[in-house]
Amino acid sequence: MFDNLITGFATALTPENLMFGLIGVVLGTTVGILPGLGPAVAISLLLPLTFGLDPVSAFIMFGGIYYGALYGGATTAILVNTPGSASAAVTTFDGYPLSKQGRSGSALTAAIVGSFIGGTFATFMLMMLAPTLVELALNFGPPEYFALMLLALVLVASVGSGSLTKAVFATFLGVGIGLIGIDLQTGEARMTFGIPQLYSGINIVLAAIGLFAVGEAFWVASGASQDDATQLSRGGSKFGMRKPEWVRSSIAWVRGTIIGFFVGVLPGSGGTLASFMAYGTEKRFSKHPEKFGQGVVEGVAAPEASNNAAAGGSMVPLLALGIPGSATTAVMLVAFQMYGLQPGPLLFENSGNLVWALIASLYITNILLVVLNLPLVGLWARLLSLPPKVIFSAVLVFSTIGAYSLKGSLGDVAIIYALGALAFILRKFDFPVAPVLLGILLGPLLEQEFRRALSISGGDFSILVTRPLAVIFLAVAAISILTSIFNRNSPSVLEETVETAIQD
Repeated sequence: MFDNLITGFATALTPENLMFGLIGVVLGTTVGILPGLGPAVAISLLLPLTFGLDPVSAFIMFGGIYYGALYGGATTAILVNTPGSASAAVTTFDGYPLSKQGRSGSALTAAIVGSFIGGTFATFMLMMLAPTLVELALNFGPPEYFALMLLALVLVASVGSGSLTKAVFATFLGVGIGLIGIDLQTGEARMTFGIPQLYSGINIVLAAIGLFAVGEAFWVASGASQDDATQLSRGGSKFGMRKPEWVRSSIAWVRGTIIGFFVGVLPGSGGTLASFMAYGTEKRFSKHPEKFGQGVVEGVAAPEASNNAAAGGSMVPLLALGIPGSATTAVMLVAFQMYGLQPGPLLFENSGNLVWALIASLYITNILLVVLNLPLVGLWARLLSLPPKVIFSAVLVFSTIGAYSLKGSLGDVAIIYALGALAFILRKFDFPVAPVLLGILLGPLLEQEFRRALSISGGDFSILVTRPLAVIFLAVAAISILTSIFNRNSPSVLEETVETAIQD
């Protein structure tokens, strides 16, 4: 294995291939900054640029585009609350508050290092354990997926700060929005009100752009947060994190990386789910969970490490089985086939040289990502010196372009502005916005896996509680609910006891 890897590095580390890797990172980061244009769209747009290239050069360029687009999406999420991709939406929770505190440099540093750690670990695990992990992933059936999605929804109690009731309401609102469109089982239209643009449902990328980018622009334009706007415009950049923050971030990077990789291995789960789970887990284990959402670096470190690890994890079923685990790897599958590679069990045997060069290139592009972007942290942070009116006017323009570019539909543009208005109303009445996005993401998946499980069992609900992995996920979800209720209610009980004692 290591002999093969050394051979792969010897192929990938030529000056020509390094140049293509650098070009891929630059192009991927540039496209990733634009709202809605995540890794899948970035690779689709830039695929024609690789025509005629040597396969190794093309794969190195793909790797640079892949990881560059993921980091580019986090950059605007941190600076102006505008996620470049759905998985970067979680980064806005603490990345943007850090920018408003004048600490955008710290947030960007946490994102870069987290991206490097997550991507490198995922590549190492891909190299070491691909066949074993594929067997594990194949043990996941509809009951296990249902329990996993339910666990992620329960973690929303950790993501949403403040009132538990409002967090639950926002979650169910998101689930309801996610169920809009054609029912995949019956073919019937649900909650579309006869509007053709809603038949295909609410795309998760559109949801992220509308709820966060457009919603934040409306919030600032309304004058509801003048303090935020003033603080944002004069915020400077502190490149280095404080020593305690490095310690806390290190733990968050490790936890986020592990969660992200194993979630990413499961076909169809994706980086967005991994980011939510990593963020919720980090808040659950934090000694100061109340500070999450107000600007803590581990709130950036965990999701960024997680979504990059998930990106590497999704390569496992692609290379080992030929099954794309995400939209991005589906595009990568097309690229592989274009160069005569057929991912699957015989890939390493039939095309070993190219595969090991690809694995080596993933290591290289992660290093190039850090080398290129770490010196630019200060430059990115200085963008915040622009007036907020200019910044958020640009946000609306790029959000509109990003939404329209997905399918060339003005209906998608209308959807992001409707969701932006919804986000503004929710914030006006102190409802959390993050659970809405999670509900939109997981609602359709939860329903689909639930119905599949019942179809397999002939309507017997016991299938949900008799499979070992499903039982473990459901037990963790139940414990999470109980601890959330206890933690949130115990302060009020204590206050009532104190007041009663004083009155007596």
